[in-house]
Amino acid sequence: MIKYQLATGITFFIYLAMMLAIGLWAYRKTANLSDYLLGGRNLGPLPSALSAGASDMSGWLLLGLPGFAYAAGLESVWIALGLLAGTWLNWLIVARRLRNYSKSAGDSLTIPEFLENRFEEKTHILRVISAAFILIFFLFYTSSGLVAGGKLFETTFGLDYQLAVIVGAAAVVSYTLFGGFLAVSWTDVVQGLLMVAALMIVPVVALSVDGGWSAASASINAKNPELLNIWTSIDGQPLGAIAIMSLLGWGLGYFGQPHILARFKAIRSAEDIPVARRTAVSWTVLALLGSLGCGLVSIAFFETPLSDPETAFMLLINALFHPVIAGVLLAAILAAVMSTADSQLLVSSSALADDFYKALFRQQASQKELVNVGRGAVVCIAVAATFIALNPDSKVLDMVSYAWAGFGAAFGPTLILALYWKRMNWQGALAGVIVGGCTVVIWKQLSGGIFDLYEIIPGFVLAGLGVILVSLVTTKPSASIEKQFDQVAGL
Repeated sequence: MIKYQLATGITFFIYLAMMLAIGLWAYRKTANLSDYLLGGRNLGPLPSALSAGASDMSGWLLLGLPGFAYAAGLESVWIALGLLAGTWLNWLIVARRLRNYSKSAGDSLTIPEFLENRFEEKTHILRVISAAFILIFFLFYTSSGLVAGGKLFETTFGLDYQLAVIVGAAAVVSYTLFGGFLAVSWTDVVQGLLMVAALMIVPVVALSVDGGWSAASASINAKNPELLNIWTSIDGQPLGAIAIMSLLGWGLGYFGQPHILARFKAIRSAEDIPVARRTAVSWTVLALLGSLGCGLVSIAFFETPLSDPETAFMLLINALFHPVIAGVLLAAILAAVMSTADSQLLVSSSALADDFYKALFRQQASQKELVNVGRGAVVCIAVAATFIALNPDSKVLDMVSYAWAGFGAAFGPTLILALYWKRMNWQGALAGVIVGGCTVVIWKQLSGGIFDLYEIIPGFVLAGLGVILVSLVTTKPSASIEKQFDQVAGL
């Protein structure tokens, strides 16, 4: 439990009040479903980039990744390299085309709606199945954020873990419910800056107290020299190809994350994307360096091994800073939790409101009705995710890795090919979503040998093959679909 809870609690209260104020401001600017889900497609490059980064990294950046670095040492660098490459490539090859194509294809607000409109699929089967996979994997992803929030409030205020999860869920829902995408995006700007500042400050201060990197590395070397070897595991065994590929494979997940892709669709203009890309990549470099630094410095800083490595960042703050400053830095964890969970709730609610309710039951529903359905969906999904998160043995990184793989495999290959391959049809898209999603679910249940490979890699490969093979053996796209593809490709 953190010292000086009153000072820390006041800081938390001020921070939450700021986020709720942004939610109220955004509520007044939310007039229709496009405003609620994509902010009216009027987001500038800075908020687009910071919102994409903050909603991407979540609580695992301040809890899960430092915890992995604490437990595995420099082996964790492979994950960071994969994530950095994935961030850059996603902005490079997906952002512009998705911004233009989603607008051209019936002003599509969600990924399932885009796939349906892109291929002029009339039965809604592609849209509904895609939305179903989004809901399934987002339950686990959102739960991971609530687990992180639970650990934060448990460690900071000594709350019972399950009560702490409920408090964190209520904080996230409060402004997502009213403000929608604008609230989520502009709070992400604040939260993204706070997250990266905290991640840079904490390891630097810890190193200055501990005698610098030379002293810290000597301490780590004395405890286990393998922690400083990027090519070996902590028991001295060489990292095999499967282990390295699994860690680098995290980068594949970016191409299919609906909450990140939403920022590409919402950006004001395709001309803003180069600036946004450079901002996003720079933010990611700093965030990953700081996160790994916190984990590695913790190995040297704490004499007694931590019972839960995912609390390393919080315990460093408690040991190093005045309670008021500690409150600000700990709010960065709350920022990370909120910045991703709110985006996930919003995308999940869009799947229910736009891809189920509107597509199947109320095609003539008014904009106000759809916004209200979306807000109701936020509450329902948050309740379900909270129920999953109540297990005190949950690990943030484990839950994130499963959901990350599910999205990356189900939507990554399908979306990339939909943006770049004219011959692709809706049957191929459906095959890609189903094969990718199901491969992740099945592969996760297996172990030993090749099955130790991170499930996103076989899922990604098989989904891509599924799209190509099924598209080639079924009917060619219509002339209107090919014409639209050529128009977008020329933009």
